[in-house]
Amino acid sequence: MTVKKLSINYKTLEEFKQFREYGIQELSMLEDLQANMIENDSESPFYGIYFGEKLVARMSLYRVSKELDKYFEPAQDYLELWKLEVLSAYQRKGFGKELVEFAKGFGLPIKTNPRVKSADFWNRMGFTSVNYDVERDLGENPLVWYPKGVSAQERTQSGTLDTAE
Repeated sequence: MTVKKLSINYKTLEEFKQFREYGIQELSMLEDLQANMIENDSESPFYGIYFGEKLVARMSLYRVSKELDKYFEPAQDYLELWKLEVLSAYQRKGFGKELVEFAKGFGLPIKTNPRVKSADFWNRMGFTSVNYDVERDLGENPLVWYPKGVSAQERTQSGTLDTAE
């Protein structure tokens, strides 16, 4: 099982149509391709695993600058993991775990917004819930993974940040 950075091209975007979470992000890439704005070697946020010639698992990883960090202490760059999905016929075979372990390999904290009924998977991967903050989380229920030496930011009643003990 090898995680590969996915190229943004017609073949990849055609493969994405198999995934339930196919949506605005992919359609935007397709529009860019059709307008010849994206080359095959453009920077893609997508990583995936192929089984033979078939893309069976994928995720999107974005690096978020520490200036925007509202989750980790000390404030630092972190990864936002989106659209983790494994095709149903290939689930429970370790593909999702392989993608998450690949993301952890960057050594940065990770934030994700899990899909419904995926809590057990994320718990097994070492992710934990954050204390919900209305202004920060905007209706999402993020889960985070902390590498060694990183903890959660805590907000006091006044709205200032304190370090979690």
